[in-house]
Amino acid sequence: MKFADVFIAFIIVAVVLLIILPLNEVMMDILLTINLSLSLVILFVTLYIKEPLDFAVFPSVLLITTLFRLALNISSTKLILGKGSAGRVIETFGNFVVQGNLVVGAIVFLIIIIVQFIVITKGAERVAEVAARFTLDAMPGKQMAIDADLNSGLIDENEAKRRRQRIQQEADFYGAMDGASKFVKGDAIVGILITIINIVGGIIIGLTKMRMPIEQVLERYTILTIGDGLVSQIPALLISTATGIIVTRAASESNLGRDLFKQITGQPLVLILASVLLFVMGFLPGFPRWILFIMAAGMAYLGYTLLQASRVSLAAAGQEASSESVLEEMRKPENVIQLLEVDPLEVEFGYGLIPLADVNQGGDLLDRIVMIRRQMALDLGLIVPVIRLRDNIQLEPNEYVIKVKGVEVARGHVLPDHLLAMDPGTVEQPIEGIDTVEPAFGLPAKWIKEHQREKAEMLGYTVVDPPSVISTHLTEVIKRHGHELINRQDVQILLDNLKEKYPALVEEVVPKTLTLGEVQKVLANLIKENVPIRDMVTILETLADYGNITKDPDMLTEYVRQALSRTITLRFIPEKKAKVLTLAPELEKAIMDSVQQTEHGSYLALEPNKTHAIFQNLTKELEKFTSLGLQPIVLTAPVVRMYFKKLTEQIAPDLVVLSYNELDSSVEIQSVGVVRA
Repeated sequence: MKFADVFIAFIIVAVVLLIILPLNEVMMDILLTINLSLSLVILFVTLYIKEPLDFAVFPSVLLITTLFRLALNISSTKLILGKGSAGRVIETFGNFVVQGNLVVGAIVFLIIIIVQFIVITKGAERVAEVAARFTLDAMPGKQMAIDADLNSGLIDENEAKRRRQRIQQEADFYGAMDGASKFVKGDAIVGILITIINIVGGIIIGLTKMRMPIEQVLERYTILTIGDGLVSQIPALLISTATGIIVTRAASESNLGRDLFKQITGQPLVLILASVLLFVMGFLPGFPRWILFIMAAGMAYLGYTLLQASRVSLAAAGQEASSESVLEEMRKPENVIQLLEVDPLEVEFGYGLIPLADVNQGGDLLDRIVMIRRQMALDLGLIVPVIRLRDNIQLEPNEYVIKVKGVEVARGHVLPDHLLAMDPGTVEQPIEGIDTVEPAFGLPAKWIKEHQREKAEMLGYTVVDPPSVISTHLTEVIKRHGHELINRQDVQILLDNLKEKYPALVEEVVPKTLTLGEVQKVLANLIKENVPIRDMVTILETLADYGNITKDPDMLTEYVRQALSRTITLRFIPEKKAKVLTLAPELEKAIMDSVQQTEHGSYLALEPNKTHAIFQNLTKELEKFTSLGLQPIVLTAPVVRMYFKKLTEQIAPDLVVLSYNELDSSVEIQSVGVVRA
């Protein structure tokens, strides 16, 4: 890299000196060949890069190549006017275009100049100007999009910083290209002027100084002028084309020498393609073959060497970097603290399921997880933390594990190249497939091939793809363990959001009446029983009313549930009609008599035989509900609800237990069973 720095500085000084120092014909041939080679390489680089910032030094390269081309024009003009000769390259180009007819050759040359100036150069300049303007105009919108992704949790702070820096570089790049395109336009104008000077000056010198006949003067100097113009205009045309390519598809952090060396040699195939073209040109009559062949051989060798070295270095660097980074991380003493971090939610995959989560392989699981977080926010008002996706080679290839706070809570198997067909209970004719169990709800199902989908749907099966199976399972796990995921920090975020519109309410509850932890426990209790907490105003109003009476989170939860009666009714009895189980009066009395009050709260102390009898009776009644296809709902007195719910969590954690005060007055209730002790 140090060599590259010095080399670029030397090249720039040498280009300036070309304008002053005289050159012989052989040196002119070599420099013109180098100029043509550079233009080919730059054009191929612009074709192979994926985005403009991969060739961020292009504006500076454009300036150097333009200066180099102008220096060669000046040197060739001195040779043409001084000696009447400018080397084999220029003469060959001139003869190739003229081919014995000066008028036709001059017209062809004029057309090439017009195309270069009006079409390519003018178009590239306009595109660069428009791209710079639109890039600057789009910056605020891109910045807002990055902030939105950061606030929604889609990206972290480091990724946001990288994207902001990328936007700034794009703006710098297109701004530089807008100015650099003016060099191309000026170069085309100068080329036309030099052509006129060569012809007029050559005629004057040929007639006055060399005493040559007018026909010989016109032929000699016109051929040299046309050849000189083509040798300069063809590379200029290639560079202008490269300019148009790169601005239609900003500045770099490194200096020009390092970026130029890294970015050009980072495309070995470009050097090989350029060497092939130079090798073919060496067989055309009149060209200096030894120069072209040497240049082509050098580029081919360099390109092949770089290509092989890049393959070896990538493979070795990948292994060394992974092992070295692991060792380096292990050596850091502060990383012991990082080992203590536990992700609230994570999903681990076997290697066979990685394509489902890999966007580059067409996986959409990440998008589904974003939708799950939105769904939980809209449904329960729950802020679901960022869900980590990891591969785990210890799992079976098609197995996945869902963890809550580092502990496994669910596990499942899916077949990536199959579909899951579930029987909703109406299927009469079975379909061929691999027997399995749907992981979220434990329903019997079959894995079928893609071509069996239409047949399965016609038979009445519900057919879903593997990502849907995993996302559904994950959604149910979040609902079941949502009360474990909401923490004090999440509650603080909810309160801060509410404080913008209801500052007096928030300040009265926290910290004047209740602590942040007590509010968090009430919200966790609500989420545990699938009660939404989106109506934070009602929740806080209730806590403000009863927070001075009791600090028991369980009792406060009951008061909040009664205040949310319309929400609870709509959630569990949406049709305003329900068949429910009720508790026998003697059972309710027995429960209330068994409640023990302590300074830390209240708890139920029933005798074991009575508890067993309640469980047996409840199980029988629930089986009746299940056989009728109804959702079991138990209706109790308000003072009993909380204790009966805690009692039945052991055998029926998803059982809905409501009190009379939690139902809207318009609900029609029909008791179809009574739970007795």
